[in-house]
Amino acid sequence: MTTDNSIPPATGDHELREAFQLFSATSERLTEAYEELQGQVARLSAELAAANGELARRERLSILGEVAAKLAHQLRTPLATALLYVGHLARPNLNETDRLRFADRTLARLHYLERLIQDLLTFVKGQQGRRNRFSAHDLSDEVWQAIEPQAAVHEVRLELNKVGPDAILLGDRQALQGALINLLENAVQASHAGGRVAFSVTAGGAFVAFKVTDEGAGITEADRQRLFEPFFTTRGEGSGLGLAIVKQTADAHRGWVEVQTAPGQGSTFTLYIPTPGAGNGGAND
Repeated sequence: MTTDNSIPPATGDHELREAFQLFSATSERLTEAYEELQGQVARLSAELAAANGELARRERLSILGEVAAKLAHQLRTPLATALLYVGHLARPNLNETDRLRFADRTLARLHYLERLIQDLLTFVKGQQGRRNRFSAHDLSDEVWQAIEPQAAVHEVRLELNKVGPDAILLGDRQALQGALINLLENAVQASHAGGRVAFSVTAGGAFVAFKVTDEGAGITEADRQRLFEPFFTTRGEGSGLGLAIVKQTADAHRGWVEVQTAPGQGSTFTLYIPTPGAGNGGAND
């Protein structure tokens, strides 16, 4: 006696059709669920972006309030000093030597006020200008020429070193120039008469490194943690915005700033800026 264990063709086709229909229905439900999930993700992303934008706006307003309070305090002293010098200039019996001295001091105070206001506008603006391609060596030469007169006044010796080949950068030339001048001004002001400030630009690879080294008193660890905070300064005079602007500029160019310092051993600030095509989006911005 023989036993036929095979499934009748009709039964097998029926089960196959049912399985296919079940697979199709399941696929459709999964597709619908995926599309619904994508819609929810898009809505959440939009809500998060709006929340972040509002948070950023409130933080900016909070900072602006702090700006107004601290700027008013910092403007008061140099403005009062300038007015005092102007009052001296109005004296009818003032000799020519004193007149020139008071005029120079008045101009110095007014230039200082101008710099404070410029730093404030740069920081609050919070954005970089138009990006262009330019030579890293040309930029370093421009910065060198801008800072050399100030170094001469402080009797500080400047050294400019270009290490490796030149490189082409893509960014806001004026903003980078301002950031480097800030670093060099800090270095000059931290130096004693007869001291040395070294400024080097090193190209090669994905980044260009702009390094500023001084032989000043150095920075304590506690102060180092706050260096890039707006309005923080270790000097008796200054807006406290210089290093905040340096960091802001570095961030806008997808670079960063490194600090090496210790009390009594001077300080080194290095600004790293990516070259176009470095794989970090810098070339496409």
